Amino acid sequence: MPTPQRKIGSGFGATSTAAEVLAGAGLSGKLAVVTGGYSGIGLETTRVLAAAGARVVVPARRRTIAVEALTGIADVEVDDLDLADLDGVRAFADRFLATGRTIDILITSAAIMANPETRVGPGWEAQFAINHLGHFALVNRLWAAIAPGGRVVSVSSRGHHFSGIRWDDVHFGHGYDKWQAYGQAKTANVLFAVRLDELARDRDVRAFALHPGRIDTNLVRFLTREELIELGVRDTDGNVIGETKTPQQGAATQVWAATAPQLAGMGGVYCEDCDIAEPAPADSARVGVRDYAIDPEQAARLWDYSAELTGVNAFA
Repeated sequence: MPTPQRKIGSGFGATSTAAEVLAGAGLSGKLAVVTGGYSGIGLETTRVLAAAGARVVVPARRRTIAVEALTGIADVEVDDLDLADLDGVRAFADRFLATGRTIDILITSAAIMANPETRVGPGWEAQFAINHLGHFALVNRLWAAIAPGGRVVSVSSRGHHFSGIRWDDVHFGHGYDKWQAYGQAKTANVLFAVRLDELARDRDVRAFALHPGRIDTNLVRFLTREELIELGVRDTDGNVIGETKTPQQGAATQVWAATAPQLAGMGGVYCEDCDIAEPAPADSARVGVRDYAIDPEQAARLWDYSAELTGVNAFA
């Protein structure tokens, strides 16, 4: 049966940190792959997983910067990966598979947000291509290495409220809107987890999606000072304000989804504030999860479309 989209009372909340979520957890002998694991909430995720005993592989587009950011953290290795380059995705996966190791935790944390119109590959809109298609190809190519009992965590956002999948113009061939493009990509992240969980649960691999919270990290690099003020992230003096989480708090929900014993036997749900989220009310101000983001028919359609575009489907 599908996991209900309702709170389970995790004991954690919006201000919990990733370290608090993992307090007392022993991950010795476990291996995690964390995309974006050298910046923002990804860096904190890498830090706490390694501190709990896991070996963490961080695939990075900017290898030199990643190595510098991760210096001093034990049991971490860096490899090359550009999610916009599907040949590079295949090369990384092939290198990993050749090691014969298995993956217990796979967190797709890398992302771009609200960038100027950019095309990658054969003309794909960059936010959809990098945030979704690159990760879709990566997980499918690594599927043979994901251990039974493993978890795949797809980092989405409350931004999924901005747009469902625009089936009539996925790649914005008729006018680009950076926030709709971001919303579509984040909806795709949720639908990916819904469908992967359905396909993988017979092998005891479960998938989750989540909103990490509003966090002032390098993800906002494409936004102007005026936009950050309008969004309520910073004041006119440039100070962080409002309900903005620290990176330590922002990493908590993805770490919780990846490790929480309370989620045993569950999957295919969208989480926020270290718990399963409730469905969004009709008058929602971007709270909870939209119906279109957890629709299994939409999830299956997106999976097939993504497999067609990337040429990879581990479940074909």
